[in-house]
Amino acid sequence: MTKYPRARLTAAVIVAFLCGLVFASSSNLIHPGWAQSKTAPKPTLQQVQPLVESQNAFEAIADHVTPAVVSIQTERFARTRANTRQRGQQQRLPGGIEDFFRQLDPQTDQPSEASGSGFIVSKDGYILTNNHVVADADRVTVRLLDNRIFTAKVTGRDPTTDVAVIKVDANDLPTVAIGDDAIARVGQWVVAIGNPLGLDFTVTAGIVSARGRSLGALLNTRYAIQDYIQTDAAINPGNSGGPLVNIRGEVIGINSAIASNTGFYAGYGFAIPITLAKQVMDDIVQYGKVRRAVLGINIGEVDPNDAQVAR
Repeated sequence: MTKYPRARLTAAVIVAFLCGLVFASSSNLIHPGWAQSKTAPKPTLQQVQPLVESQNAFEAIADHVTPAVVSIQTERFARTRANTRQRGQQQRLPGGIEDFFRQLDPQTDQPSEASGSGFIVSKDGYILTNNHVVADADRVTVRLLDNRIFTAKVTGRDPTTDVAVIKVDANDLPTVAIGDDAIARVGQWVVAIGNPLGLDFTVTAGIVSARGRSLGALLNTRYAIQDYIQTDAAINPGNSGGPLVNIRGEVIGINSAIASNTGFYAGYGFAIPITLAKQVMDDIVQYGKVRRAVLGINIGEVDPNDAQVAR
């Protein structure tokens, strides 16, 4: 008699177990993760839109600013005398005779070339760049994005701040918008535009890495600037004189220097604040030089009249 209740009990347990499995499957309570490959959800339009807007901003900056950036080529001529006699075979001649033959030696020009960047700040052809780009140049040539080429004249240079102004004879040129470097904050996007390593009109992006950098000890430089803008936007030889631009397309600095053991980009670039550069430019254009206030002390003997006045 007892085997029938046991059989019924066993059957009831099996039925209950099967019903539980069916219920769990229908309720999605079983997750065989070992047999499933998880697929990352596709980003939504709301998630992608900020990236698209950032990309559009960089495209707009490049389209708007690059036409006002120039490639600068400089030439320097070193006057040397050609001498056909080899070293070690020369004999010392009497003074007057040696001077006579020295005058007969032909002189040759040994040109040296260098390149840099700049940007147009006025429609009539004023261009801002670095002093070290055009210093001692005998010939300065600028080329625009549209391949127009002009010979430029150096309007003025300020070695103290490494700022220079050059001028081309043209009208209705594209110009940059001048921003306010004082409101730039660490972490904000910036774009560097220039001609690094002969790669004309290169655009690189980064952020403002620091403000108020003094490079005297770091770069062993003589420039008396205590407020460089530091950026990680890629800057290399040839970028000097080009603009550092904020996300609104406004110039906030002149790319001027890098800190590197190799002489190439290592993540640390420095720009002269545009406010300082503009002050220098305005003085150069108006007065031909930078005017600075001077404070000094004159020491002299005090006579009785001076002592009486000082009472």
